[in-house]
Amino acid sequence: MDTSGDLFPSNWSPPPVDFLSPWPLQARETTLAKGLEPQPTDVDPKEGLASLEEPSCSRASPSQLVAIPEPSTNTSCSPRGSKNYINSLDSLLQEKREQAPEQELERLLLQDSHDLRCLEDSEDEDTLLTPEHRLLVEKFTVSLQDIPQVHPGETVFLPRRRPLPCFLDASQLKPHSTLEELFLNAPPSQQLSFLRSGLLSNLYLHSPVPCPVPVLQWLLKLLTWPPDTSSRAFALLWDLSLDELFRQPGSQSSSELPQILACFHSEGDTHSCEGLGPQDGQASLLPPTSPAEEDMQPWYPLPQEVTELFQSLGAHSPAVCPLGPCSRMADQEDREQQDLPQEVALDISLNYIYKFLTLCVYTRPGIYTDISLLDLIELLCRTSLDVGLRLLPKTDLQQLLLQLLECIREWPGKLQHLCHTLSWVSDHHHNLLAVVQLFLDVTTRARQLRSQLSLTVIARMLGQEEALPLWKEKRQLSLLSWLLGLMRLSALREHLSLEHGPPCTEQQPKASAKLDHKVCCLCYSLLTLAGVVVSSQDVTPEHWGELQLLCMQLDCHISTHIRESPQAMHRTRLKDLATQTYIRWQELLAHCQPKAQYFSPWKDI
Repeated sequence: MDTSGDLFPSNWSPPPVDFLSPWPLQARETTLAKGLEPQPTDVDPKEGLASLEEPSCSRASPSQLVAIPEPSTNTSCSPRGSKNYINSLDSLLQEKREQAPEQELERLLLQDSHDLRCLEDSEDEDTLLTPEHRLLVEKFTVSLQDIPQVHPGETVFLPRRRPLPCFLDASQLKPHSTLEELFLNAPPSQQLSFLRSGLLSNLYLHSPVPCPVPVLQWLLKLLTWPPDTSSRAFALLWDLSLDELFRQPGSQSSSELPQILACFHSEGDTHSCEGLGPQDGQASLLPPTSPAEEDMQPWYPLPQEVTELFQSLGAHSPAVCPLGPCSRMADQEDREQQDLPQEVALDISLNYIYKFLTLCVYTRPGIYTDISLLDLIELLCRTSLDVGLRLLPKTDLQQLLLQLLECIREWPGKLQHLCHTLSWVSDHHHNLLAVVQLFLDVTTRARQLRSQLSLTVIARMLGQEEALPLWKEKRQLSLLSWLLGLMRLSALREHLSLEHGPPCTEQQPKASAKLDHKVCCLCYSLLTLAGVVVSSQDVTPEHWGELQLLCMQLDCHISTHIRESPQAMHRTRLKDLATQTYIRWQELLAHCQPKAQYFSPWKDI
């Protein structure tokens, strides 16, 4: 039965399959090139499949297959019904190029409208905020001010455009060979070529003729030049010093010299030098020299020459290169210095100086007097506070400072003068804390200096340096407990207010917040120094009462007066430090039992 409502009518037939149509490739390309569409033909599927098996010569010609399609209403819905559209790669690329400027313009318009909308919303929010909402926002606004982890530093080394000229004074030298005569009579640029090519090493290293002192002084001055030159000068100066040390009568044996080299060349291992230097009451490894051997001692730089080295690096005054025959040589070094930042090149030169001075004072501990040693320590501590050197490691400097402390002959008498001098190398409390941390807690003298210098800095920051007997070693903990009472935030705020004066009425809130930040930073540094004083002491049972009093003072005057606030993160940092210090001191109390039983009124009850 055939009705109009049947789902499958009786005259149903499958749709024509175009891709199986026997249509030659050449005809298809011709049709597409002309923008025409092939006319579908009513071909039986079996006949179509059979026609695929026939040879190509039996197929219909292109002229018989190509026909112009009749216009239809459905042609616009399909790419095959379009007359002018060609679905090819070139057309797609061309369409993409035409759409790119429009998309970019649309993106810019959307971005501008979004920015304008945000600006309008922010203005509306500011105008729509009520006074209560403003107070709520200000209450929970977090301040970006925090206690800095790095000290501010001082401007010690000024920028240096080019190194100072370095001339070799060979007027009083007599050459011993033709090569040495060529070197001494050569211009400065060719003398540097002798150094870089290695001819200078062949001339003086392992030679029966010792290297002249002017040549050694010339190599020392080259340590302030850019790294390409200073590295070669340091290597030769180091080898010549060790070679001269081997040839000294009564010098150190071959089993002791590797210990020296391991001390200087162990990167980052400052503990390897502990115990190598002359301790209190301990003789040096080198035997005392007789007057006849004075002329055969290794050369070492004088304190004035060390000061000139730092001035050549730009300390205290800019290094100005005078015009003259050295200008060409300086221009050559300028090209080398452009490869490294100013701070890195300065740090490399300083490390070379530190290492060479460490070798000199270790092999000959008595070459400098106590006054020269104190001046040298002060100079090194001042220059270490340079702004550009704050984040760089100071391993070589710390080793040199440890060795200089061991070379002081009258140690107990010079300790007070050294602490007083170092406490005035800067006016900022954080810089003074950095100076204290330069001295590692690995030797007896370093611990004594750290403890005494920390107590001196605390007294100076609180204005009590002249009023307290700071130089009695057995009273350090009792003096510290008295100073903790002056470290209250209210007392520090009053102390700083007297120095800076009262703020203006209009700037009262901002000035008060700024003053509170300064007070917390000062208390943070002072509390850190107090921890250094306690950690440097050999806490025994007889110190139990003093340490217990310190814990009470810390909890009473500092911890309980720090009020944390979401608007002041620096108070949270200070509170955390006070808590950690209190816990550390309580641990010391737990490991330290009292020497005698304290009186208790309830003992006999």
